[in-house]
Amino acid sequence: MSEAETILDHNKLFASEKYVRQREGKREFENACPEEEVLQTAVFTRSQEYMDKNFARQAVVVNPAKACQPLGAMMAALGFEKTLPFIHGSQGCTAYFRSHFARHFKEPVPAVSSSMTEDGAVFGGMRNLIDGLETSVALYKPEMIAMSTTCMAEVIGDDLSAFIGNARKEGVLPEGMPIPFANTPSFSGSHITGYDNMLKAILSYLYERSSGQAVDSASSGKLNVLLGFEPYTGNFSELRRILELFGADYTVLGDHSGNFDSGADGTYAYYYGGTRLADVPDAANAQGTLALQKYSLRKTAEYIGEAWGHPVQSLHTPLGVAATDRLLETIGELSGRPVPEALLQERARVVDAITDSHNYLHGKRVAMAGDPDLLLGLIGFCLELGMEPVHIVCSNGDAEFAQEASLALSSSPYGAAGKVHIDRDLWHLRSLLFNEPVDLAIGSSHLKYAAKEAGVPLLRVGFPIFDRHHLQRYPIIGYQGTLNLLTLFVNTVLERLDEDAPAHSFDLVR
Repeated sequence: MSEAETILDHNKLFASEKYVRQREGKREFENACPEEEVLQTAVFTRSQEYMDKNFARQAVVVNPAKACQPLGAMMAALGFEKTLPFIHGSQGCTAYFRSHFARHFKEPVPAVSSSMTEDGAVFGGMRNLIDGLETSVALYKPEMIAMSTTCMAEVIGDDLSAFIGNARKEGVLPEGMPIPFANTPSFSGSHITGYDNMLKAILSYLYERSSGQAVDSASSGKLNVLLGFEPYTGNFSELRRILELFGADYTVLGDHSGNFDSGADGTYAYYYGGTRLADVPDAANAQGTLALQKYSLRKTAEYIGEAWGHPVQSLHTPLGVAATDRLLETIGELSGRPVPEALLQERARVVDAITDSHNYLHGKRVAMAGDPDLLLGLIGFCLELGMEPVHIVCSNGDAEFAQEASLALSSSPYGAAGKVHIDRDLWHLRSLLFNEPVDLAIGSSHLKYAAKEAGVPLLRVGFPIFDRHHLQRYPIIGYQGTLNLLTLFVNTVLERLDEDAPAHSFDLVR
């Protein structure tokens, strides 16, 4: 291959003379600060004095570990068969949500926008919405359109119910096409709030329009399962495997795994998999509902408990041995079935694996950032391994989460140094990494800058993961997921040991 045909990674591309000269010219044109001043400022931002100023700020957020509501609403919509997410707002917002998911899952993401501009902000977006619905039906032929909103539509107060009603009057929608909607302003809540709002809207819409027609009042004997805002498609496969080992009859409500993990067979479809729309009314007659993310499914779980009238059990993300034990016990309670012997054997194997690796993980200080349910799972898992969760940053956490996380930390001597930070961001965590150092950081790709600057290995767990491939395909829940996480943790530690090893300790065997 000739040099002209070689595609350079930007590590090498931007080190070439052409780009070096370009950067130098750009700095001169912008009258940038001298390099020495930049370095001095960087040193200052790592100090205790700056950390005190950093934690005192109130009016500015820097790199929060969360996204906005409509992004979560889009994921919820993609959990149902032949459903098209429709974002009522600007086109740029929808492009952001689609690119976020595409970069994490490495899959195309079907979604449309009402493409509101300045005119819509002044006169309202009804015309954009109606025209958008007509175009969406004609081009993409969905069986359901799930609508959510962005900041623009919420600030001007667009009435989605009235607008959809007008669209039906104009005849742009097929007779009976379901159009559930949720108000998801980006200026409040986070992606897990938007997911919850949209999922509740879809379930309530499909159930209430069919109530008394599709099902009777007798229990179907099935179990409903909700995974919540789940960035790991592998977790869907793992939970199905566990339920099938139990021999349980179940319905996954909000199964977006197909849309985010489709195969390459030479064809492309807009819709892959998802919960069947006809299954939702029948889900009301289930034996019970199991929610695996209590904080991202609050409203949905409350609705199911009140409207469907059967038991609802809400857990946090089941990471580690103890949390998986609780998961299996809960499945057993709801389904009336014993824990299968095959899963008990898996448990024994993962306990053996932890025993093999504990000496490299024991006592390691850890900083972590992410969503509430994931962090609770990570705290429990780290404590099982004898690791010490020191800094827990949850940008979208609340007082209830903080209390639950603090209680989990206090349950083990390894959690004694742990502190929970809600309403804080990754710039706060950066200060903590420099002034109260740790051995490992756990979080999304957004944490990589602070981790690299502080010289701390980053364990990429959560959402989004942009800079590594295929991690979302591996389960992290259950005993198999626990083994996957353990493998990631211990091998990261071993790799750092090899990187730092002098010649006399560069061992063949660890």
